[in-house]
Amino acid sequence: MPESPKEKQSILITGGAGFIGSNFIPFFLDKNPDYTVVNLDKLTYAGSLDNLKEVEAHPRYTFIHGDICDFDLTKNIFIQHNISGVINFAAESHVDNSISSPNEFVKTNIEGTFNLLEIARHFWTGSNNRFHQISTDEVYGSLGSEGYFTENSKYQPNSPYSATKASSDFLVRSYYHTYGMNVVTSNCSNNYGPKQHDEKLIPTIIRSAVNGNKIPIYGNGKNVRDWLFVKDHCEGINLIFHRGKVGETYLLGGNNEYDNLTIALKVCDILDVKLPKSNGNYKDQIKFVENRLGHDFRYAIDASKISNTLGWKAKQNFDTGLEKTVQWYLDKYQQA
Repeated sequence: MPESPKEKQSILITGGAGFIGSNFIPFFLDKNPDYTVVNLDKLTYAGSLDNLKEVEAHPRYTFIHGDICDFDLTKNIFIQHNISGVINFAAESHVDNSISSPNEFVKTNIEGTFNLLEIARHFWTGSNNRFHQISTDEVYGSLGSEGYFTENSKYQPNSPYSATKASSDFLVRSYYHTYGMNVVTSNCSNNYGPKQHDEKLIPTIIRSAVNGNKIPIYGNGKNVRDWLFVKDHCEGINLIFHRGKVGETYLLGGNNEYDNLTIALKVCDILDVKLPKSNGNYKDQIKFVENRLGHDFRYAIDASKISNTLGWKAKQNFDTGLEKTVQWYLDKYQQA
């Protein structure tokens, strides 16, 4: 007698129309044929369905326009789609906006995460249902010229954005310790790659350069970030979701530390080759602007835990990854 077809699990991905989420959903659908994906996204300025055209007709994909702060809507999604897992990308994430308008960050990042946890707690009865919180290295504050963040680093957020992400991480932690919920958290370094919102550093450099505008660099340009190609991040998230130890946190980094000025110069060098100007170089457009309030000096991640326990490491060479990223934006501008 033939075996009955395996029932597919339904996973809720929140904020899937944003930068990382919209790269992750096609990846996840391709890697996990036994899952269906429900994408709940508010479609703020940071999210766009154009990022998901490749999966909009996919038979295992459903998009729902809505807010994780809407308790009744989210609860009905759990009921109607029999949600068995959550990966929570949904967050207000632009640091500058958190400085000028922190209220939305408190609402989405803290209250929204609380809603998801509460609904999951009441609907899930077994240990197989997993809640994966996507977080950031910014919750750990700022490093000096040496050292790295690890899973044991002290939380010391310095912006309203990072403070609200830290709060949501603590909520997730509390639901593991208090209710025994199957949770994992991952904190990543700065992502780069296709589909990132125009306000972020690398897209801003590309857009400003191509449009003939000044390329704004905060302060003296010496603030350092570790850069992680978004597809490498997707690999790590998928691995943690399926194999990460319950209650654990995993840090993902690209081991690519560069200051902001160096990033700008690298992008300009690529543009000089791909889209040469009739006179001068793109680096001539670089302009230092007033530093961001509370601007953390350096972030760097020690990703040895996930490497040693789950076998993950970033694969993308930074220079070739940056070139791919620049080309993606040039293609996007040509199609507009």
